Amino acid sequence: MFEIRRSNERGHANHGWLDSHHSFSFADYYDPEHMHFGALRVINEDRVAGGQGFGAHGHRDMEIVSYVLEGALAHRDGMGNGSPIRLGDVQHMSAGTGVRHSEFNGSPTETAHFLQIWIIPDAPGYEGKRFTDEEKRGRLRVIASPEGADGSVKIGANARIFAGLFDGNERADFAVPAGRRVYVHVARGAVTVNGEALGAGDAAMIEDISQVAVAELSLKLVYAA
Repeated sequence: MFEIRRSNERGHANHGWLDSHHSFSFADYYDPEHMHFGALRVINEDRVAGGQGFGAHGHRDMEIVSYVLEGALAHRDGMGNGSPIRLGDVQHMSAGTGVRHSEFNGSPTETAHFLQIWIIPDAPGYEGKRFTDEEKRGRLRVIASPEGADGSVKIGANARIFAGLFDGNERADFAVPAGRRVYVHVARGAVTVNGEALGAGDAAMIEDISQVAVAELSLKLVYAA
């Protein structure tokens, strides 16, 4: 299976301070054809206006990974964690049986643009790490994994998230482990996946294919479940 879902096919909600696109059913957006992809439950592309943010709210039974594309967010949660996450940062929080947290854009003018990813989980935890552009240049760099492989953030779910930066003739070939699915989400720019052109916000859902080739990309994120 190689199925493309274009950016404009996603759910969309604009609350003024928050402009959000939903790859899967979320909040008031319901799409029975796009409830999840394996253990991948949510990819929300959020833009939060300057001086705005999400007040304290609860989550449970989810692994939550945030990946910042522009600007910064301040994170606080009921486990006592509090830190800014900026461009290139990856933050992981396991909601476990329940956790409350908030995220706020401290800039009065700059929009915070980020992906929030939910994966169906295991146990509570929190971690944040920075991954430089050099680490992602021309390759797929693992940024989240169940065992913390290669210095990635450790998540309580049997899934891996990769990020990469590609320009010009740069290309990465991803060997898909047997029995695994791959979900490719284009965060910015443009990319070809196995020869299929994708733009910002587009995604590819891949099953029963052993090799995924990614090329001509400005920023991309791959999830393998």
